[in-house]
Amino acid sequence: MQKRIHRFLNLSMPEKLLFMEAFYRLAVMKRAIDTKPLKEITQGLHYHEGYIVHTIKNQNQYHKATAVTIGNIIQKASRHTPWQSACLVQSLALVEMLKKRSIPAMFYLGVNMADEMKAHAWSIYDNEILTGKNGYEKFTVVSSVEFVPGEEL
Repeated sequence: MQKRIHRFLNLSMPEKLLFMEAFYRLAVMKRAIDTKPLKEITQGLHYHEGYIVHTIKNQNQYHKATAVTIGNIIQKASRHTPWQSACLVQSLALVEMLKKRSIPAMFYLGVNMADEMKAHAWSIYDNEILTGKNGYEKFTVVSSVEFVPGEEL
């Protein structure tokens, strides 16, 4: 426990603030997933049935660097929540944090029915997987969602 606190205290102030925001967003999304239908949580998103290859318009290095940093912070924060912050919680928290910064990205939902039905969610910016990277290639995309800045979840 002391090691974790020490690591947190050694972060820069912007990293501490991002970590705290990520932790908060993970809590909000976990609560939403536990109490609301997924369709209601994601109603502000643009759905595309099946897999679409999407190139985000106006890509820039600042947006990419910010998206990657936030994805990393979400993953770190998710390891320290007292609740399970699985791929869906992480991806939806990422959506909120990127939209707040006017950074678009893609959100994917997939299933794998090899032995038993399993689902997975992951998010991508400019072909960079931000959340849900582990094992995503084993899942068949059933829906992809473009989240656009300026719309509320």
